[in-house]
Amino acid sequence: MMRHLVIFARAPQFGRVKKRLARDIGTPAATHFYRATLSRQIGRMTRDPRWTVWLFVTPDNETRHPAWRGRVPSERVRPQGRGDLGRRMLVPFLTLPPGPVVLVGSDIPAMRPSHIATAFRLLGRHDLVFGPAHDGGFWLIGARRTKPMPRSLFAGVRWSTAHALADTRANLAAPGSVGLADILDDIDTAEDLRHFQARRHGGTCQSPFSKQPPVPVA
Repeated sequence: MMRHLVIFARAPQFGRVKKRLARDIGTPAATHFYRATLSRQIGRMTRDPRWTVWLFVTPDNETRHPAWRGRVPSERVRPQGRGDLGRRMLVPFLTLPPGPVVLVGSDIPAMRPSHIATAFRLLGRHDLVFGPAHDGGFWLIGARRTKPMPRSLFAGVRWSTAHALADTRANLAAPGSVGLADILDDIDTAEDLRHFQARRHGGTCQSPFSKQPPVPVA
């Protein structure tokens, strides 16, 4: 059965991505960081034959943006649609062809194919899988989809807070079997970026990136 990897992505338009990060390091540097991270993520994940990559993008009229045009087949680039984040995240789980679905964000520079493979492996014995983040949120959610996806899964979730993962899990009326994948983080602030760079370089913090382009992530 086909495995589906969904990347939730925003068109990397100047001044419209990573706004919290931009307040810390400037709009040019934040936009550069997001574009580089998204590009590497698409490249790494589409080269792996173990799953099929889908992009669900916003704004809805950017399905042919240069960031992904020619890199993902056009029939696998879809608009996120309307509604809050939770409502939009449900759409791939309800509409994609049969098979397990793993959904990730597009601003997780530490993510590698091995992390995705672990999530799909967990779905071999769990109904749902989450990739926790250190801040209490989650960077990944996956579903085996042998049971109906709970439509209230994301109801009332306090996004961008330390409660996001706990709120989501609390919405599971029948908890079923839930697996936890690796802990990774998205990058929202200069502090997040410093911590990521410190982990990359063996615990040695880099410069604060104030108004400077971040070091490209590998």
